[in-house]
Amino acid sequence: MTFILDKIQGRDQAVTATVPQKPLMDLKPALIAAALLCAFFIGLRSYEQYFSQTAGIDAFSTEFRLYWLSFLYIATTAELLAFLLLVAYLWKTRDHDVASVEPREELHRMFYLLGWIFLYGLAFYWGASYFNEQDAPWQQVAYRHSAFVHQNLIKVFVAIPLYIIIGVGAFMYGRTRLPIFACKGVSVAFVCLFFGPLMLLPAAGFVEWGNTVWILEEYFVAPVNWSFTFFGWFSLGIFGVSLQIIDRIRELCAGYEDLSVPSEK
Repeated sequence: MTFILDKIQGRDQAVTATVPQKPLMDLKPALIAAALLCAFFIGLRSYEQYFSQTAGIDAFSTEFRLYWLSFLYIATTAELLAFLLLVAYLWKTRDHDVASVEPREELHRMFYLLGWIFLYGLAFYWGASYFNEQDAPWQQVAYRHSAFVHQNLIKVFVAIPLYIIIGVGAFMYGRTRLPIFACKGVSVAFVCLFFGPLMLLPAAGFVEWGNTVWILEEYFVAPVNWSFTFFGWFSLGIFGVSLQIIDRIRELCAGYEDLSVPSEK
């Protein structure tokens, strides 16, 4: 596969003088987005470190309302706007004739989709792994005044919605720009990859309600937490999606020598 891509890139460079073409594989957008995503979560973790014990213990205190509830209102508003704008942009700029996309353009979009999936995996790690795993230890040592402890504000209202937004964006990108996902039915693996982790959000709401009403200690083995494991397993759909993408890239690369290079008019 690497040899074929190198050969394609070499051919592209040979025809650049006559026909300007965008790069076949441009990693810059994904790397910039990944850096911004990590910087955001590192900043969020620093904010948590500074205000968790000084203002995050008592959910009814003035300090909690100032440093955490105001943070909640700003974060949820920004995420809602980001979700609506992203969906509107992807739908507005969709390919109305996706079935007739040129093979080289389709290959370019395949690599772009891989960038989306990379960002989704990175956001999923921060949301469902790092911030989720630190939630239980905190709640085992600090008295729970309500479900709105600062850990839950980060996990339920920031980290999980953020990777859901990226996942929806990746799914819409594939459905509106790639024939393999737009014209050949619905990919079960693609649906599982994004639907399962999406369901962690209502599952988290149910778990916090159960822990508050039933006054359960925060143990991962408690039945109320089993839904996290069930829906987390849906992320294994990444293997099916990867096989579909790699297989289609192989087909496009195999037929690349037969593609005609447009002449300059």
